[in-house]
Amino acid sequence: MSRAADRLKQLIGHLDRSPAAIQAAPTSAQTLARRRPPQSLRYTFDSDLLTPEQRLSYEQNGFVLIRNLVPEEDVDKFRKAFERICRQEVKVPGMLVMRDVAIAKSEFVPDQRAVSKIQDFQEDPELFRYCSLPQILEYVECFTGPNIMAMHTMLINKPPDAGKKTSRHPMHQDLHYFPFRPADRIVCSWTAMEKVNRQNGCLVVLPGTHTGTLQEHDYPVWEGGVNKMYHGVRDYNPQHPRVHLEMEKGDTVFFHPLLIHGSGMNETEGFRKAISCHYASGDCYYIDVKGTTQENIEKEVMEIAARKYGLDKIAFKDSWAFRGRLVQGERVSL
Repeated sequence: MSRAADRLKQLIGHLDRSPAAIQAAPTSAQTLARRRPPQSLRYTFDSDLLTPEQRLSYEQNGFVLIRNLVPEEDVDKFRKAFERICRQEVKVPGMLVMRDVAIAKSEFVPDQRAVSKIQDFQEDPELFRYCSLPQILEYVECFTGPNIMAMHTMLINKPPDAGKKTSRHPMHQDLHYFPFRPADRIVCSWTAMEKVNRQNGCLVVLPGTHTGTLQEHDYPVWEGGVNKMYHGVRDYNPQHPRVHLEMEKGDTVFFHPLLIHGSGMNETEGFRKAISCHYASGDCYYIDVKGTTQENIEKEVMEIAARKYGLDKIAFKDSWAFRGRLVQGERVSL
């Protein structure tokens, strides 16, 4: 038996169910509660990269935080590429530029103050370089296997809250947006582009919720309004233990698409930036979401595609096949 496997067995025998342990050290094996043999681990593949503690943490909690993964030099290049887009110095085909609902009707200012998020930046060579970083893909392979597709790209520029709490992101599951499966072969990498803490709206996760099912999502009823496509879980336990992922520049969290997560208000005067990519195994397959809880997001995405690109006959799955990019291995089904 390998040293790593032996360590896994040892850790499984010393698990702590305490929510306080989760709060104190979300990537520690002492937060885990399952007592099952290493060969039955469901969410990760055997690898020399993840430590036994990290692997068990992902199995139980649905996320693992890797410190200082992306060099500062790369993060600064991604920031500059984003700022060029905000100044309209470059036009990126297929990219969706979004503005916070609180400033959407204000006078347009062609800089980062007017942009709260960009999605689908796969046609921008510099930003998409994030999705191909070797150190990112090494970890992604632990969750997807060797065939890796970059399916969904975002750079989030959470603005200072305008007093209406619209900078919040409701608690949700990313799988709500995806018409491909299996969920266990999908993972998000989310990298802080600067210090992220509770004051500027860090990620908040509910550990262990990735072991559940996809729940019904819709727009929350918020007095100040909700940003476009910011759907939230209709019903979850607000008493569930939660972890606030405070991160430094270059820190990266990998998490499962069923993990319930969101973010709070940005109560600072600056913007909170992060860059992310959702990956899926090239062996994943598309599903028909008709008759499921995902029909509402399918309808909304198709309406945007028809209005923005004149694509009124494209299928939901085709809109994802168009965006997906192979970054490692073979494109089998996606």
